[in-house]
Amino acid sequence: MTEGAGDVSAPAEHRSWARWFGRPDRSLTRRLIWLASAWIILALVLTGWALTRQYQESALRRLGNELSDTLDEVVIATNAGPDGIVVAEIRDARTERALSGKYWAVAELDGEGGVRVIAGSPSLAGEQLAVPRGLPDRLRAATGSTISFNDPGFLRPPLRQPLRVAASLKSLPGRREPLVFMAAIDRTNIENDTRQFATFTWTSLLILGLGLVIAVFLQVQIGLRPLFSLRNEIADVRKGKAARIVHSYPMEIQPLAEQVNRLLDHNQETVERQRTHVGNLAHALKTPLSVMLAEAGTQTGILPDMVRKQTEVMKAQVDHHLRRARAAARAQLLGERTPIAGVLDEMAVMLERVFEEKSVEIDWRAPDELSFRGERQDLQEILGNLMENACKWARRRVRINAGPTGLGQMQVVVEDDGPGLPADLRDAALERGARLDETTPGSGLGLSIVVELTRAYGGSITLADSDLGGLKVLLELPAAEA
Repeated sequence: MTEGAGDVSAPAEHRSWARWFGRPDRSLTRRLIWLASAWIILALVLTGWALTRQYQESALRRLGNELSDTLDEVVIATNAGPDGIVVAEIRDARTERALSGKYWAVAELDGEGGVRVIAGSPSLAGEQLAVPRGLPDRLRAATGSTISFNDPGFLRPPLRQPLRVAASLKSLPGRREPLVFMAAIDRTNIENDTRQFATFTWTSLLILGLGLVIAVFLQVQIGLRPLFSLRNEIADVRKGKAARIVHSYPMEIQPLAEQVNRLLDHNQETVERQRTHVGNLAHALKTPLSVMLAEAGTQTGILPDMVRKQTEVMKAQVDHHLRRARAAARAQLLGERTPIAGVLDEMAVMLERVFEEKSVEIDWRAPDELSFRGERQDLQEILGNLMENACKWARRRVRINAGPTGLGQMQVVVEDDGPGLPADLRDAALERGARLDETTPGSGLGLSIVVELTRAYGGSITLADSDLGGLKVLLELPAAEA
């Protein structure tokens, strides 16, 4: 007999990023993190936009105040004389220096929806302030008020200056038609300051946002840790590592833990009652059947033979259904697990002694961590029948391999080097009481018992040809998680 502890690759660990930042629709943890992160990002984006906008508008208001002062100086210095419009000297050195970045101009309405410049600051150096379309109409609608707007600049590259322009329509004494007064200033510095402020603000908010998201992550992880612990305890119960939930939890989820324990207790009580009822029924039925068989066996004739035959059928049916009922009750239990290696070793040692005269060698291999999700007694009956049948028909060698197949299932393959079984007889071999060779001892119930127990646990059994030359039995059973 040889044993191989086959390697079973543990399931891949769930990646942390997928656990915390995957799709939120199936995880409370992800939902909390996603909702909090989305709100933080939205709040910080709105805050950054509002701060940047406020800073820019504040800077433009400062420029507007400066331009208003320049406009007032130009209006005061402008006179309408017999020789036309005369603008006295403006006491602002920047308006005297060419292309200094500060300019003013006086224009009159041309009657065609435009304006004609009649005076300008020396800083214009021959250039003219651009007048946007519709400005005269806007000025007429707001006579006496100042209108401010941005202008891309009037200078050619590389000296192009973005301008902030203020314009106002005012009347002068001695002149019937009002004049358009304009003042402009280079807004390059304002835009640079705004850009620097925006960069600093968005960088700070980004760092703050990352810190808040990390804080949310830690808060959720720490806050939901009791839920994770409860989940792990329930998993241990399902795997058979624990019988109940024993730890204490916060008052919000402690009732849940208590309800789970009550459910486990109720399930255990229900199964125990089913076992008791099945046992009582078995005792109540088997005793009268045994008496009938005994009485019929002491007499001869057609009626005693019929009674004996039908009683044996009834007894077989009772055994069949009681066995299925017991297996179904056991399958309902949570936490049942039976290591398969121990059962295989026990069965192999016993059967090698039973078939010592044939010198049968049983070679079995199963991972140490592989466990059957069910009771040991049922596993012993399933494997014992299969291995005994293989030893009975084998010439010298029986091979057994067990391993997980995924999705909570395991497979046990039992092979022998005997004569095998034709494909057209394999279905019949699984029927209850079927005996394909009357010369071999046995009741013919072994494989049918295996089929009944296997199906009660939601498994399956298949017969095929073995590469050893005999029969191969493929058994699918539920596996307990490692």
